[in-house]
Amino acid sequence: MSQPAPSVEVSIIIPAFNEALRLGPTLARLRAHLSAQPRSFEILVVDDGSRDGTCAVVEAAMATIASLRLVRQAPNRGKGAAVRRGMRAARGAIRVMWDADGSMPPEELPRLLAPLEAARAEIAIASRYAPGAKTAPQPLYRVLWSRLCNKVVQRSLVSRVLDTQCGFKAFTARAAIDLFGSATIDGWAFDLEILALARRRGLAIEEIGVEWKDDGRSRVKPLVDMWKVIREAFAIRRNLASGLYDRGATRDVFGSPTAAPGC
Repeated sequence: MSQPAPSVEVSIIIPAFNEALRLGPTLARLRAHLSAQPRSFEILVVDDGSRDGTCAVVEAAMATIASLRLVRQAPNRGKGAAVRRGMRAARGAIRVMWDADGSMPPEELPRLLAPLEAARAEIAIASRYAPGAKTAPQPLYRVLWSRLCNKVVQRSLVSRVLDTQCGFKAFTARAAIDLFGSATIDGWAFDLEILALARRRGLAIEEIGVEWKDDGRSRVKPLVDMWKVIREAFAIRRNLASGLYDRGATRDVFGSPTAAPGC
């Protein structure tokens, strides 16, 4: 299905599940930064079947952020499904995945966009481990979880990427349409699927060391989520080996999302 030409320069896609407490400050900081930039932009919050006041927070913020949109997805399907929905609904020439906790300051955004704007890459990954990264101390369990996941991933799926799981990634519209149109993973490992697909299709990836601060309210459950990621990583390997992605199989019809009851 042909896609309309991008109508803004940058789309920020924020997947959100029960993020009523963290989302407001993140939206305010993004608005303050983006409004001072020369680029045209939009912000899409994809509510993933939240049961708190997430939708109400977004709707209230729309009064002061004209470029803010709410996309509702119900029932809850997972972060991967929410990001996929947002990438399809976006209108930007560059489309950025942005975690609701705002652990990367908006001031780092120009660094993340630079490889795409200079046409050096089609995907830019914010990294806590690449040269130039500045990270505040993280709880030991977060460090161990992240490092272990990366070891598993580098051995099985995506080599030469230091930080596959950081929640801030930028894509050209062409790459986003291609990759998220073929992706199938709804859960935590959706990043791995996207990067493995990018490698398979020969898309250039650049990793950018950024400032990053841990949010103590993280929902990561190290043991449970680690096994989920490992299980999904093996599912991705099977899909790659079977040629599923090469056949262009998709889970969702590619197009504008249908509004669904959320909050």
